[in-house]
Amino acid sequence: MKHLSKLLFSFIGIFSLLSCSEEKRENFGGISLYNFREELKENPKEVLKQVRKIGYKYIEDVGYTDRKFYGMSPLEFKDYLNQLDLIPISSHQGGITYANADNIITDLKILGCKYLVIPIPPMGYFTVDENTNTLGMTCDAKTLADILNKLGKKCNRAGLQLLYHNHDFEFKKDKNGIIPFDYLLENTNPNFVNFELDLYWTAKAKVNPFEYFEKHPGRFKAWHLKDMDSLGRFAPVGTGNINFAKLLSKKERSDMEYYFVEQDVTYDGMTPMKAAQKSFENIKQLGYN
Repeated sequence: MKHLSKLLFSFIGIFSLLSCSEEKRENFGGISLYNFREELKENPKEVLKQVRKIGYKYIEDVGYTDRKFYGMSPLEFKDYLNQLDLIPISSHQGGITYANADNIITDLKILGCKYLVIPIPPMGYFTVDENTNTLGMTCDAKTLADILNKLGKKCNRAGLQLLYHNHDFEFKKDKNGIIPFDYLLENTNPNFVNFELDLYWTAKAKVNPFEYFEKHPGRFKAWHLKDMDSLGRFAPVGTGNINFAKLLSKKERSDMEYYFVEQDVTYDGMTPMKAAQKSFENIKQLGYN
């Protein structure tokens, strides 16, 4: 009987170890819901189930309209995420204005977000050239910095952190010879404003993120992970030419707290969910957790 008890306890111990290992394997990483923006219009709950099934733990919202997240009130959305054991960390709020900022902040606090992310120059200053498919902004860097500082103070008072997300145009000199991204780093208050660094767009702009980490340590609280293929297109993490493992080595200098896998467009018949699965498999191999 004693031997049987020992065998039973040994089996339980091995089973527990395997269960913990499996849970660890399936319980890490963040993803931007922008990947699934079309699918979310049809069946948001099923999309979220599939995201959790892949193994992502954290999400970044991109579907806030009329004070609802994918048709759900902040409390309903929070409850559903709790059911799935998904944690909302941040929300992209490209439509933020001084008039609606208080409502947005209130709803993000209800949801339990840590970050409010401004993904483009807000208040009508963002531009898209349909002919060349290039992005830009119509305001100068000072105007954008002033907007971010004002909204950042609002967020800070409410217990949220404000981040600005880059594309490539912020790294190009404007008509005054100013690089907007550099100006933002130098003229926003780090107590109120920090950054979500999109690593694809920095590569597209041909800038070195390591130089920014060294010059402005601690300002890049979140990263967007998406790779670039040989044609310069978006690609699943780990399948292109961006050295994510090397970037991870500078995590502490950046002060990166969260990362979110994002792929704006998929190609060659790959669905957004399949791309998200591929990225998930690869980020683990690259050392992200």
